[in-house]
Amino acid sequence: MLRRREKPLDLSPYTVPTHVAIIMDGNGRWAKRRNLPRQAGHRAGAENLRRIVRACVEFKIKILTIYAFSTENWGRPKSEIRGLMKIFARVLDQELDELHRQGVCLHHLGDLTDVSPTLQEKVKRALELTKDNDRLTLNV
Repeated sequence: MLRRREKPLDLSPYTVPTHVAIIMDGNGRWAKRRNLPRQAGHRAGAENLRRIVRACVEFKIKILTIYAFSTENWGRPKSEIRGLMKIFARVLDQELDELHRQGVCLHHLGDLTDVSPTLQEKVKRALELTKDNDRLTLNV
């Protein structure tokens, strides 16, 4: 039996959400299922985030909140924590100018106390650079 053709997705301003929140969870398990190191999963998650941010800007979503590293994550093996922090630092280094160009305002919603001083400075620089941007607020 033929099915009726579905209507295209309505993306009018009344149906696009104002705020999207994502819990970045399962990247390590994703990698493990593919016989890859956990860090490969974390890197893939960071790559996905680039596409998500771009889509949020394109669809005029005003706020994107990413839950990326909880206090429980400090209990992971030290090598995995180092890898996650390297990914965070690399994303800031490689993506900050593009985020700024896209009008993304970065907010950090956590405690940076246990993060290396170098990464703390990168975060502070990113927050300062993007503080006046208003196309998308990215809460991390």
